[in-house]
Amino acid sequence: MPRVGMEPIRRKALIEAAIETIGARGNLDVTMSQIARSAGVSPALAHHYFGGKNQLFLATMRHLLSDFAEGVREALRTSDAPRARISGIIRQSFGPDQFVPATVAAWLAFYVLAQSDPQARRLLGIYGRRLNSNLVDALVRIAPRAAALRIAEGIAALIDGLYIRRALKHGPPDPASAIALVENYVDTELAALEGRQ
Repeated sequence: MPRVGMEPIRRKALIEAAIETIGARGNLDVTMSQIARSAGVSPALAHHYFGGKNQLFLATMRHLLSDFAEGVREALRTSDAPRARISGIIRQSFGPDQFVPATVAAWLAFYVLAQSDPQARRLLGIYGRRLNSNLVDALVRIAPRAAALRIAEGIAALIDGLYIRRALKHGPPDPASAIALVENYVDTELAALEGRQ
């Protein structure tokens, strides 16, 4: 008979095991048995909680997105100044927790999955819209709306592109240089707007 209250603990253990197993493999070519073994539960229990491997992958993706969103919320809570809020989002996007090798492998595998799986694509779309919304919210306080939308798109593109480049770089990632590049883009764009006024 299952113990009451164990389901959330086991679900979390399976999600963490999925991240580690995907990270060790470098792709989504893992089995529920491998993930379950890593979590210390039976494959039958893993299937009971998630239904199948794809559902577990999607739950793992939601977990990564939720952790990232919580980090962004925390960064936004620390300042009301628009420019500081933008910097907080940028810093969180390149935070140390985002560069744990298993997390990097999971993110990259999920980007690949999103090309063929509509639910994974939808989850990445939610991430993109949240990122854009947070950036635009800060930018419209210091720039006209059209410019804010354009700059937010540029920031998001730089974050995603530089994250992949830093994640795939040989040796330890260099998030500080990525942050500096994105910050320089923001400063350059905002200075150009001031010059036009």
